[in-house]
Amino acid sequence: MSPRPEGRYEFVVVANRLPVDRVEEPDGRSDWRQSPGGLVTALQPVMQQADGAWIGWTGAADEDLEPFDHSHMRLVPVRLSGDEVEKFYEGFSNGTLWPLYHDVIVPPTYHREWWDSYVTVNRRFAQAAAEQAAEGATVWVQDYQLQLVPAELRRLRPDLRIGFFNHIPFPPYEIFAQLPWRRQVIEGLLGADLLGFQRGQDASNFLRACRRAVGLTRRGHTIVVRDPQGRSRRVHARAFPISIDARALDRLARSEETRERVKALRSELGDPRLVVLGVDRLDYTKGIQHRLKAYGELLEDGRVDPSEVVLVQVATPSRERVEQYRLLRDEIELTVGRLNGDHSTIGLPAVHYLHHSYPREEMVALYQLADVLLVTSLRDGMNLVAKEYVASRYDERGVLVLSEFTGAADELTNALLVNPHDIQGVKDTIVRALQMPEREQARRMRTMRKRIIEYDVARWAREFLHALRHPEDE
Repeated sequence: MSPRPEGRYEFVVVANRLPVDRVEEPDGRSDWRQSPGGLVTALQPVMQQADGAWIGWTGAADEDLEPFDHSHMRLVPVRLSGDEVEKFYEGFSNGTLWPLYHDVIVPPTYHREWWDSYVTVNRRFAQAAAEQAAEGATVWVQDYQLQLVPAELRRLRPDLRIGFFNHIPFPPYEIFAQLPWRRQVIEGLLGADLLGFQRGQDASNFLRACRRAVGLTRRGHTIVVRDPQGRSRRVHARAFPISIDARALDRLARSEETRERVKALRSELGDPRLVVLGVDRLDYTKGIQHRLKAYGELLEDGRVDPSEVVLVQVATPSRERVEQYRLLRDEIELTVGRLNGDHSTIGLPAVHYLHHSYPREEMVALYQLADVLLVTSLRDGMNLVAKEYVASRYDERGVLVLSEFTGAADELTNALLVNPHDIQGVKDTIVRALQMPEREQARRMRTMRKRIIEYDVARWAREFLHALRHPEDE
């Protein structure tokens, strides 16, 4: 893609982060590589096919960079100061909104200076989008960090078609109402023409908040809003469950390199008869402690034999500057240490705990290795790990144990659904998964694979963008 003047891009994505991370090369030079994570995985194929620009933060404080090209995308960095990283990102986004939107699993914190920073940064992102978008362009704003961007962008550029997608849950109004700035957030979101959510319940929660916080009434999935001049505009809100590039994962799982890596991993684990896998970002919403408690009790009860079954827990580092996340890591590592101290033998840990990020190739090998995948989220907008596991199982083997509090549970109904708060129920379901006959595994996996291959990330983006650009079809 060749550089363009400002104001020439027909499609603009606005997200908190750019889809790349800076890496240091052995010769001392720095370069960019694609970031891990669901959002980047979901949108990169779309961006590569579109005439588009991606606006976001680099992840480093006080960094001023000019727009640049990477992986067939025009990337436009937005600068955040150290103070804004602390107040906008670590503060309001992850100390206020994240816990609030995840059913207050931990208590949110409300600080007016955090809110002020959130407003300032959202205006900066909106200004960057206004400068990059061509006349009548489509702008797609992503996630909870940027909920004020749609209204600010509409004020700057009323000619644009503006979409917003919320990747995390939208809470019931009784929870959302705790937010001191609830009206401002709803008004910010209503700047969009189309609001997408992971689940139908999330869209309903938002529409209810429009009535309770702003006094607007709904007609089906539609809210009618009026601008200061009295002109009316229709805002649509409904579910567009995000997905993955399932075919790409299927191809990777079938490769000779993956098959060889699976053999090596099994040998490194001591050639266990069965492998149980957990893959999560290290976050209190993921229910890792509940999973370890259930698994530990199974070891204590003798229902799982550590000489035959091993648990591999991958916990990707996350928000390590935030105190709650540091405490969570300490708690999990203490639990793993206790379980291994009680149940391991020399050379055969009961739990392999891996606090690293891994490339996609390694993750697919782990998915292929795992006889059971445990997803025990206490609250999750979607959980793409569950879908990645299913996409990787071209052999139609393996069992997915899936929390009913994930968006994925609405689609992957042939998983074994669990309430992660019900430790006994989780224990019984793990045992059922370990003992499931291959014929039942194949039947369940075949149905789930059909769903995610048909409804992949390309279809997700295509359906959202069609609905955004053609509201008359709604």
